Amino acid sequence: MSSITLIFTSLGLSMDACAVSISNGMCYGNIHKKQIITTAAAFGFFQAFMPVLGFFIGSAFSNAISFLDHWIALVLLGFIGVKMIVEAVRELKYPEVCITGAKHLTSKTLFFQALATSIDALAVGIGFAVMKVNIFSAALFIGIITFVNSIIGSNLGKKCGQLFKQKAEILGGVILVGIGIKIFLEHTLV
Repeated sequence: MSSITLIFTSLGLSMDACAVSISNGMCYGNIHKKQIITTAAAFGFFQAFMPVLGFFIGSAFSNAISFLDHWIALVLLGFIGVKMIVEAVRELKYPEVCITGAKHLTSKTLFFQALATSIDALAVGIGFAVMKVNIFSAALFIGIITFVNSIIGSNLGKKCGQLFKQKAEILGGVILVGIGIKIFLEHTLV
C-alpha cells in the first residue's frame, strides 16, 4: 500500500471519530484538556486496534462482519444521539433542572462512541489482510491521525458549544444519528 493511499485511508477512517469529537465538544461545554486527550486517545486506540483485529480475523469471516457492522454502528450512534437530543430538549423545556457544568462525558458513552466509529476500521483490516499490508505500521498511522483529528474536533466543538448551549447539544445529537445513518446506508446501498 502506498503512503498516499494510507494517508487517505487514515483520514477517511478518522472522520467519524472527528465528527463525534465535535459533537462531544459541543454537548459537553465543560470538557477540559484531560478529557479531550482521553477522548482522542480512546478514538485513536480503537481506530488502531480494529484494523489489527480485522487483519487477524481475515477474510474468512468478512461476510458475517459486513452483514452486521452497519447495524451495530446505527444502533449505537442512533441511541446515543437520540438520548442527547432528548436531554437537550428537556433542558430547553425545563431549564431549572439543568445544573450548569454538571454534565460530563462518561467512560461508558465514550467507549460506545469509540467502538461504533471504529467498526469500519475492522472491515479495512480484513481488506489489509488480503492486500498483505504491514498491519502494525498502518494501524499506528491510523491511530495517530485519528488522535490528532479528534483533538481538533473536540476543541472546535467546545468553541461552538459555548456559543450555542443546548442548541449545540441538539445539533450534536443529530450529528451522531446522522453518522449512524450514513454508516448504515453506505453498507446497505453498496
